[in-house]
Amino acid sequence: MKLTILGCYAATPRTFTNPTSQVLEINNHLFLIDCGEGTQVALRKHKIKFSRINHVFISHLHGDHFYGLIGLVSTYNMLKREYPLHIYGPKGIKEIITLQLKISNSWTAYPLYFHEIDSMTPTTVFEDKKITVTTIPLQHRIYCNGYLFKETEGDRTLLMSKVLNYGIDTAYYRSIKKGKDITLEDGTQIPNTALTADPPPTKSYAFCSDTRYDEAKIPQLHGVTALYHEATFLESHKALCQKTGHSTAIEAATIAQKAAVQNLILGHYSTRYSNIELFKEEAATVFENTLIADDGKVFEF
Repeated sequence: MKLTILGCYAATPRTFTNPTSQVLEINNHLFLIDCGEGTQVALRKHKIKFSRINHVFISHLHGDHFYGLIGLVSTYNMLKREYPLHIYGPKGIKEIITLQLKISNSWTAYPLYFHEIDSMTPTTVFEDKKITVTTIPLQHRIYCNGYLFKETEGDRTLLMSKVLNYGIDTAYYRSIKKGKDITLEDGTQIPNTALTADPPPTKSYAFCSDTRYDEAKIPQLHGVTALYHEATFLESHKALCQKTGHSTAIEAATIAQKAAVQNLILGHYSTRYSNIELFKEEAATVFENTLIADDGKVFEF
């Protein structure tokens, strides 16, 4: 599982920082999460083959999280894209993008599908044999969702020395990997646990930006491999959180600690701060395994 941060700062773009956008590579999928201004340039800068991106997940309709989307949609058209592009986001995302395409007479030649979300509870919006993507309802100033990306548990691992010892025909290997017990020709029953080991542990990634401190999401986040949680403010500006719908670094760390996640990644910093290491210092007082995002940074798990 590989996460590339294209932008992780709040509100306005600057010459040296970008608003929110990131690419998650998991189980041969390349997912784009949010698409602030500068996303296309960052994709090229970091040599990400964005033609492989078939699914875009938008958290909410504040500009620093989706103003780069129409440009990306248009660029795909100029590059003669043929494969469908799926866009997931709050109700209204289709109207915004299609209005821009209509006014500019720039309809895409490739299929463009919108999956609008208005549920207030966790909802699975994408699923295949390898991955499920579920919304994480967040508490912001407008309707907002995070996303939980989770690998599907694989088949059990054959213990070949045991399987061969019992002389089991290869025709049964698939059912054994699926967890089935085996009955030998002499009637002896072999439990699956004697022939297999647990499958490799799955990986999961939770994206939470933007949100006030909210413990309601803790059960859904429990035990994830990595949690990206917004940390717009340091404790010195905690009073701003409630009215702006944001969190402090310590609040993000508290969520990580209570959800028993494996790794916390902080981001969405207010541009009022000149040293983002201060966010890690504050968060680490609550949750030790805190990492700090920055534009261009890559995390591998």
